[in-house]
Amino acid sequence: MSGESFLFIFAVIFNAVNLFAQVFFTIMYSDLECDYINPIELCNKLNPWFIPEAGLHGFITILFLVNGFWFPFLINAPLLAYNVNKFINKNHLLDATEIFRTLSKHKKESFIKLGFHLLMFFFYLYRMIMALVSDDV
Repeated sequence: MSGESFLFIFAVIFNAVNLFAQVFFTIMYSDLECDYINPIELCNKLNPWFIPEAGLHGFITILFLVNGFWFPFLINAPLLAYNVNKFINKNHLLDATEIFRTLSKHKKESFIKLGFHLLMFFFYLYRMIMALVSDDV
């Protein structure tokens, strides 16, 4: 197996984790909207997951850069820049007192990230299969 195969296997796995995280975030925001969960409980459940989610995405993006896979790096760079900007401005954690005012923004962000990770999952899966097939030839 080549380095490209391993890189895209890791990308598929890490992206699947982020995909499930976004599904979890979306479900939690919907639960808050339907009043199944209170804002403090929501923040306590979601805040610990923002840094690992962004960290996994940042790690795989940097791996693409280091290994010279420019196209996957350029596709991931805007989301990486967005996450870095959120951390720099300290907007990455949810505030229980402000959550109802910003809920639509958070839901929209979660849906966009969900769509992005879904598309990237299939792209990484395709590239992984192509790398594994080219190793066998």
